[in-house]
Amino acid sequence: MLNISVSEIIPLLAIAALALYVAANLGANDVANSMGTSVGSKALTLRQAIIVAGILEFTGAVLFGKGVSETLATGVVNAEVFAKEPQVFLIGMVSVLAACGLWLQIATRMGLPVSSSHAVVGAIAGFSWVAAGLGAVDWLTIGTISLTWLATPFASGTLAAIFYSLVKYSILERPDPLARMREWIPWLSTAMLSIFGIIVLPSVVDVVFVQTGILAQIHHRFGWNIPVQDVTIGLGAIATMALTQTSWQKLASAGTPVEGNQEGTPPYPPLGGKQEGTPLGGKQEGTPLGGNQEGTPLGGKQEGTPLSLSLIEQQMARFQALSACFVAFAHGSNDVGNAIAPLAAIVYIRRTGSFPLNDFTVPLWILVLGGVGIVIGLALWGENVIATVGEGIIQLQPSGGFCAELATAATVLLASRLGLPVSTSHALVGAVVGVGLVNSWKSVRWQTLRSIGSAWLVTIPIAAGLAAGIFSIVQWIVLK
Repeated sequence: MLNISVSEIIPLLAIAALALYVAANLGANDVANSMGTSVGSKALTLRQAIIVAGILEFTGAVLFGKGVSETLATGVVNAEVFAKEPQVFLIGMVSVLAACGLWLQIATRMGLPVSSSHAVVGAIAGFSWVAAGLGAVDWLTIGTISLTWLATPFASGTLAAIFYSLVKYSILERPDPLARMREWIPWLSTAMLSIFGIIVLPSVVDVVFVQTGILAQIHHRFGWNIPVQDVTIGLGAIATMALTQTSWQKLASAGTPVEGNQEGTPPYPPLGGKQEGTPLGGKQEGTPLGGNQEGTPLGGKQEGTPLSLSLIEQQMARFQALSACFVAFAHGSNDVGNAIAPLAAIVYIRRTGSFPLNDFTVPLWILVLGGVGIVIGLALWGENVIATVGEGIIQLQPSGGFCAELATAATVLLASRLGLPVSTSHALVGAVVGVGLVNSWKSVRWQTLRSIGSAWLVTIPIAAGLAAGIFSIVQWIVLK
């Protein structure tokens, strides 16, 4: 492994730097997908969001980014066409990296939350078409991936609408919302940790308990033959009980009965309008809680007192912070493939001299490189796009943001487990719209959605055109 000449190392380092550049731009643009709603609802500050997202994006990328990376690297093109000319495919993958990095940086500067999945798949199709004609593109795979792009916002939007309807009509609009919240905390904890646990925990348990030999040692020492599924279920149950107990304690300590105007008022203002100098729990003159307030985050009829609703939003903010962690993990596990799949294919071709086929796997160092790049982009340029998703579509409270993030995590993590490169942008935007529609279609800022949709639409042709142009130039330089 060490007998590599300098002439071979320098091009590889240059390509790796290009992949790092793509990953950084991906992190800068897509940070809004994992943390925009949390910042918009004030559940997390911008600094907290960037730190939390950086850690979990990296973890998701390293542990679960392999499946999507392999799909993007080899599944979008017709393997038979490039099997005889792997060097042409290598030049094409370099063109894909350059095209995607350039477009993502332009979009980030403009504050547009574009889909990196669109960019990569469009770029691969663009260079393949120029390199070997229409037959070089696996249109069946392109069609399957495109269907996931169309289905993703509808799936996440439907899930978010269901989640938020349950929260709104079972807790927020009940006469005794605090009591209802206490009853629902175990179910909310179970739903959140089940979505995360069912999809991700089996792989975590396999890495931690099976591959390390811990279960084998337990069987050898004590004679206990513990099924892997039991470990997964046990860890999920322990986490759910711990979260439930902690949430009950937090709600009880924050909900101590008070009278009059109190210092330490909960950070979330009473729903229904601006409240200044009004005794907590009292009636608001000129701002009827039972009225229909246009632009009110939750909308509709509010039965609880401002204090009780504010305490519920505090608890929902804690749930939202945790669900944002799941979305960040999901984003890292799914979207890292957009940055490192071309690099993985390039490394394979340089190592074997052949087109990556059935034995193709993504090396760990490439996954780590992608994770590091995403974190760098988050830290340096992440705030440019957050406002669009967090504040530009609807006005969010933590209860709505929690439901949107939970639906996004469920949609994207499931797609990642299936190896489908879905768009996190589509998932979260669809979820936020789903929450808004439960309130009122008027609460959705459709002009912002049209701008986002236009950015998604032009990403594919722009990425394809850039990749085709760069490929033609590089191929002419190399081959001439």
